[in-house]
Amino acid sequence: MMTFMFKEIDFQRTPLGDISLRKRAEPRLNNKVLYEVKLNEEFLMSSLFVEAEVALSHLGLAGLDAVFTDGLDVIVGGLGLGHTAITALEHRYVRSLQVIEVMDAVIRWHNNDLVPRGKELATEPRCRLVQADFFEAATHPCLNFDGSSCEEGDFQQVHAVLLDIDHSPSYWLNPGNNTFYTEEGLRAMSHKILPGGVFALWSDELPDTEFTARLASIFDCVENHVIRFENPYTLSESTNSVYVAKKKA
Repeated sequence: MMTFMFKEIDFQRTPLGDISLRKRAEPRLNNKVLYEVKLNEEFLMSSLFVEAEVALSHLGLAGLDAVFTDGLDVIVGGLGLGHTAITALEHRYVRSLQVIEVMDAVIRWHNNDLVPRGKELATEPRCRLVQADFFEAATHPCLNFDGSSCEEGDFQQVHAVLLDIDHSPSYWLNPGNNTFYTEEGLRAMSHKILPGGVFALWSDELPDTEFTARLASIFDCVENHVIRFENPYTLSESTNSVYVAKKKA
């Protein structure tokens, strides 16, 4: 028998606002237990809707093992409830995974086993959870993805970057993130991806033609994927999207 309806597992004040991790039973879904994250009064994510986060890893990493036979070094921007990272690690040819998360509280949820499979992710030998600003690290010529310093232009290059932080390329959690989605920001990030590698991006919105064209001006091949899933609250289909931009080998 379900003994709770709602529990706030953690609450922290951060530079971006108040973040809350909650666990609740959903009576409309036969008391299914859900984990949810809110930033201020806005819902960021729910364990009920993870199809597109999973698809981000599968679509972003598809076929790369044939190009890079020695294994893949992968960056995930944004930890959240860990679904993108966990799915990436299901690909056996991923040899290293760095998850870049700006909020220390979110990393502690995983280290302290407060979210499903959190401890599994935190203790996986191939995986490192890093507190850093993804957007600064991805575009700065003197920073690696983990925020560590390097000589200008001598940064770490990786095989794939999978990004799930903002709601969309035009709807940001932090207004300062907007410069990343410009041609200048995307081009700076692309230099840190190896030839033949991939940048993949989750979006809550349908693919945007202007942003797609921007990606196409930098990457050799760009694909848009609409991810469809059933929404039990609306009794209809909902959609997210995944952009996949590939560099020429």
